[in-house]
Amino acid sequence: MKIRKAVIPAAGFGTRFLPATKSLAKEMLPVVDKPLIQYCVEEAVQSGIKNIAIITSSGKSCLEEYFRSSSKLETFLDEKGKPGLLAEVRKLSTLAEFCFIRQKKALGLGHAILMAEDYIGPEPFAVLLPDNIFDCRIPCLKQLIEAYSELKASIIVLGYVAKGETERHGIVKSKKVSDRVFQIENLIEKPSADKAFSNLGVFGRYIFEPEIFKAIKRTAADERGEIQITDAVNLLLQAKPVYGYLFEGVCYDCGDKLGLIKASVSLALKRPEFSPKLREFLSSLTREK
Repeated sequence: MKIRKAVIPAAGFGTRFLPATKSLAKEMLPVVDKPLIQYCVEEAVQSGIKNIAIITSSGKSCLEEYFRSSSKLETFLDEKGKPGLLAEVRKLSTLAEFCFIRQKKALGLGHAILMAEDYIGPEPFAVLLPDNIFDCRIPCLKQLIEAYSELKASIIVLGYVAKGETERHGIVKSKKVSDRVFQIENLIEKPSADKAFSNLGVFGRYIFEPEIFKAIKRTAADERGEIQITDAVNLLLQAKPVYGYLFEGVCYDCGDKLGLIKASVSLALKRPEFSPKLREFLSSLTREK
């Protein structure tokens, strides 16, 4: 079955970016000239998905406003003779068909995904976490969709994790099926290096069969009172196979301050209007050092 819908969980507090996120949704933090949420939406659209549910929470109305048309701003840009900016602003509301779902209480990623059950219905769907920005020749989600079309089972994006960074990822125990496909046997959420199953971690892109909703409902909350999607996947794979796909490209973890800086610099260096002066600036820092 074709993947027609995507869920983007965006209900968290963004505590790693406080105090900035006290009044600004983390998903609206810019990388070069676009917010994190837009990179996520564009990846879904480039992968063939036009129906997107964004899971929000109290104080995050800016996410809805961002993807709505703004006649006042559009009129202003038109009158000021700024056709390029006008086109950029207008395209936001037409990128996809959006549905905004409010998560009333922060009960974890698993619960956030469960909020979209009625929207998704009885079909497979994608999940994209805005913390991760991918720079890939073929969009990361599209790679995952192509793998799903062959495997016809829930599948998640995997990447290699440095030994000191296992506490930032779900880590998988798996059996290799092919160069890029692994059958998952177990997952553990953010383990210390000595407890990690492997150096393969979960990188914020998933395709789930609708059975994941039943698994989430059966998942016990952790010590923080949150329902972790890794625990739900462990329940799911007891009944059905779950696979991992080793993506081709680069991933930036923008849920971390340094990761956001790295993404901004790396993606700006690919832009001809920024690259020459930015490279000169970076070289000058090296010379000063």
